[in-house]
Amino acid sequence: MTTDTFKTATRFGSFGGAFAPETLMAALLELEQAWLASREDRGFSAELAQLLEHYAGRRTPLYHARGLSTELGVDVWFKREDLLHTGAHKLNNSLGQALLAKRMGKQRILAETGAGQHGVATATACALLDLECVIYMGAVDAARQRPNLLRMELLGARVEVVEQGQATLKDAINEAMRAWVGDPTAHYLLGSALGPHPFPSIVAHYQSIIGCEARAQWQEQAEGLPDALIACVGGGSNAIGLFRGFLDDPAVRLIGVEAGGHGVETGKHAARFSGGSPGILHGCYTYLLQDDDGQVLPTHSVSAGLDYPAVGPEHAALAALHRAEYTSCSDTEALLGFERLARSEGILPALESSHAIGWLISNASALEGQRVIVNLSGRGDKDIDTIARIREQGS
Repeated sequence: MTTDTFKTATRFGSFGGAFAPETLMAALLELEQAWLASREDRGFSAELAQLLEHYAGRRTPLYHARGLSTELGVDVWFKREDLLHTGAHKLNNSLGQALLAKRMGKQRILAETGAGQHGVATATACALLDLECVIYMGAVDAARQRPNLLRMELLGARVEVVEQGQATLKDAINEAMRAWVGDPTAHYLLGSALGPHPFPSIVAHYQSIIGCEARAQWQEQAEGLPDALIACVGGGSNAIGLFRGFLDDPAVRLIGVEAGGHGVETGKHAARFSGGSPGILHGCYTYLLQDDDGQVLPTHSVSAGLDYPAVGPEHAALAALHRAEYTSCSDTEALLGFERLARSEGILPALESSHAIGWLISNASALEGQRVIVNLSGRGDKDIDTIARIREQGS
């Protein structure tokens, strides 16, 4: 398998596809054609590259975490997406899609958000490019990510708080897609590498800059190749962005860490590969948490960004090909990862990224002496209130 296999795929093996209402099929085809054309347009690519460098702050560093490395006996490097403007990797995709929407003559942007980072990134891109912005956010996530809700509003976005269902990310996507069905002339700026084709390929394309940079930076700062890459996986955009830089290197392990919540055995988790099965959700065929009748099951994670019942189809394909391995990290382990990184390196990671760190800490003995890159997909400012509440409850 080579990276070319998935670059413009309509399906990833048996996964993916476009299971969408007829109302949206013309919009999806228009989007696919515009995206493919933009990839051949040097002017478009140059404009996006300029914004990523001078506005967003790329390249982000590849940082050798010597303190944590010494503590764990593992040579740990962090890809510092937390240092990107707006505080997470999400801006890579939001800028790309917002520019694409302008190219298509769209003036109205719809988006969903869970942890709020995609919402903030989209509101930022829309403010920059003078686009109307409407963002759907579950009520539970709006409460636990209040600072990001305020940031979106300050940036000029209208935030629609969703009360239906569990009032988390799945329900925000439901409402955003309903709104798009009602106004297919708008552009739905989907935030993760999931949904109907061409979204998984588009988002992975814009996030692949993470892996391309990490590979080049590794060759500048170290020798050979890393032994493993580790990234948290909700929908999976930050992980697929990192993994794509090393797909052609079979010696490099690709490790995706899902939200184990209170434990897979409890049913209160978001570990799709451990507790799920193939099915269709939000327009694509992939692994999801569902019952025997195909009804989507409730999920739980301390992290709003990982609290989602399905995974991107490219991850499902990589698992089926045994090219990537997927595991999980509990809420407790993630919180320990947050505290450990804060105290050993002076970095507050997002609770999403804390799952990758927590898993690394719990499995350090099996990785002793190895060199690993962990994608630090976002910073933890947004999670301070959540951490404070948990600490108060535990005192």
